[in-house]
Amino acid sequence: MIRLRSLLVVALVFAIISLASGAELRRVLLVGQSRDHPPGSHEYMAGLRVLAKCLRAVPGLEVTLTKADEPWPEGPAMIDRADGVVLYLGQGARWIQKDPARLAAFKRLADRRGGIVALHWAIGTKDARFIEAHQKLIGGIHGGPDRKFIITESRLEVVDERHPITRGVEDLLLRDEFYYRLKFARDGTIQPLVRVSIEGRPETVAWAYLRPDGGRSFGFSAMHFHAHWGLVSCRRLITQGVLWTLGVPIPEKGVAVEITEPGLEIH
Repeated sequence: MIRLRSLLVVALVFAIISLASGAELRRVLLVGQSRDHPPGSHEYMAGLRVLAKCLRAVPGLEVTLTKADEPWPEGPAMIDRADGVVLYLGQGARWIQKDPARLAAFKRLADRRGGIVALHWAIGTKDARFIEAHQKLIGGIHGGPDRKFIITESRLEVVDERHPITRGVEDLLLRDEFYYRLKFARDGTIQPLVRVSIEGRPETVAWAYLRPDGGRSFGFSAMHFHAHWGLVSCRRLITQGVLWTLGVPIPEKGVAVEITEPGLEIH
């Protein structure tokens, strides 16, 4: 009897540990597409492979990378299983809303306070009718016929060094296609993180968004060129943006985002 009780106690302890570990596991879904620009730009899948390597080095994360070329019928179910979603694809606002089931899945993700991240063209849309719904998810959008973009060299300047996302992120000179004069949501809290100077004006290109639903979003309008994934500050900013939306603690000096050169290959 004593031995049986001991075995039951041990089994109970392991069950509790197992449940606790499962509760701490956060599932993040990285969603990309085939390239829609000349080689070396809009390399969505190659860029997300770099991000996946950085995230997989963080304990407690389950990282899934998927190529979401249309019609992507399995998408809504994958979103429903995720605690956070990262989008790096073309016209993200239109892409989400062109499929009602996909849009509904993102609304469910937001309602359960899931993390949402959008990079470069994933924050955008050519058609203005997709702006409002995307603002509610991402906080900022590059959208409509009056949207602004330019390929130029400008200094990325961290404007909020106290925010967890910018820990260990240094200013750097970057030549990229920047989306600017972004349209930001009026509800919730937009926190500018990084700005560049364009046409003599400071323009927010990276931000954190505390949504009215209590969830978190992060957006970054740069990363047109794949080569920028080779820059530590770019990798760290994006990696920590993802972690922040998931509620994962970020070290004071930033997370380690070291990768080897082959990790940047396009294939």
